[in-house]
Amino acid sequence: MAGFKALKGQGHIPTLFMAFLYFDMSFMVWTMLGPLSTEISEALAATGYMITAGEKATLLSLPILSGALLRILLGFGVDKLGAKLTALMAQSVVIAALLMAYFMGETITYNVLLIVALGLGFAGASFAVALPQAGQWYPPKLQGVVLGLAGAGNIGVVIDFLFAPKIAEKWGWESVFLVGAIMAIVVWIAYAFLAKDAPESVYKARPKKLSDYGKLLKDKDTWWFNLFYAVSFGGFVGFAGYMKVYLMNTYQVEMSAFGLDILDEDNVKVVAGYFGALCIFAGAVLRPVGGAIADKMGGVKSLYIFFGTVATLAVVNATIALPFGLAIVVLFLIMANLGMANGAVFQLVPQRFGKDIGIMTGIIGAAGGLGGTALIKTLGWSKGAFDGYTTGFMIFAAVVLVAIAGISLVKTRWRTTWGLKAGGMI
Repeated sequence: MAGFKALKGQGHIPTLFMAFLYFDMSFMVWTMLGPLSTEISEALAATGYMITAGEKATLLSLPILSGALLRILLGFGVDKLGAKLTALMAQSVVIAALLMAYFMGETITYNVLLIVALGLGFAGASFAVALPQAGQWYPPKLQGVVLGLAGAGNIGVVIDFLFAPKIAEKWGWESVFLVGAIMAIVVWIAYAFLAKDAPESVYKARPKKLSDYGKLLKDKDTWWFNLFYAVSFGGFVGFAGYMKVYLMNTYQVEMSAFGLDILDEDNVKVVAGYFGALCIFAGAVLRPVGGAIADKMGGVKSLYIFFGTVATLAVVNATIALPFGLAIVVLFLIMANLGMANGAVFQLVPQRFGKDIGIMTGIIGAAGGLGGTALIKTLGWSKGAFDGYTTGFMIFAAVVLVAIAGISLVKTRWRTTWGLKAGGMI
């Protein structure tokens, strides 16, 4: 609470608020295709195009992939053009993609949807804009609370799963894109008037160069952190994007038992959205809890716990035919531990790369997006090749175990080198 009180009279509160709102809106739009996946598949089927499991995975993973790569591009934009102009330009692309999807409506094709998905990637890249803009206004001692507030916008994915299926049920799937576009336009206008770039008297920019990225990419610790975040954030955003597809393909009949008519498929889609939101909510809100746990016991030990729990539960989900209620508990715990692992990874990163945290945020964030893309594609491949998700979950569990092995390989070196001077628990 003291941290929040310390914000009074410091920085620029309107910019901090708009950074949160912009990031929240962007994260909601970034993952919009996931909760609408069933409705979009049916719309394509009505035009005679039967989307395969692999094509659906490609469609859902493309915003994650483009968002990951665009984070680096937008990071350069923040340096060259300023955070505000970069945000407004990126948001304009997102609005155009949303309106394209709405106006094409029932006539939309799979290839056009791929273009829309690519445009939505600009929303996922907002991470590289919102956090720096908020942080530029505040002194180092307040960066934790400031970046925590701005970064809390990842709760937007929960809003998707709660409301998108219901809006689609009442007014059609394309109306969700119209609602998203209207909200994005409102945020764009508010951002244009309220957000401000920090003046040089408050923040002096240190523009990044390609050579700066090259130097860090030669550091082996960069790649270890890329692996850990590809598992933690990649797992979180990958499962978030694919959650409704998984629930509808695996538990559609069981979901109908929740006071619904089994023949009313629209209601089942809504219920899938609600249960998906519940699981995703755990990962979204527990990220700071993971960071706090890492502060107390060390990032290495906490990652052992979080990753170990995720690997165990992934194997359980893969090898045991769980009833729906128990499956939701398992998915909830998987997402919760992935969310806390995100916080634990970024408890370690600033201690290792404190002077280059801006660049490292972009690099590691991109790795997280790539991990999410790989997970969605893996689950889609598993469904298409084996008509189930056992193989997909086993592969994910194996990757998590590789990350655990990686922690074991680096922990002693980290604790006896940079960890001695880091100032925090390693």
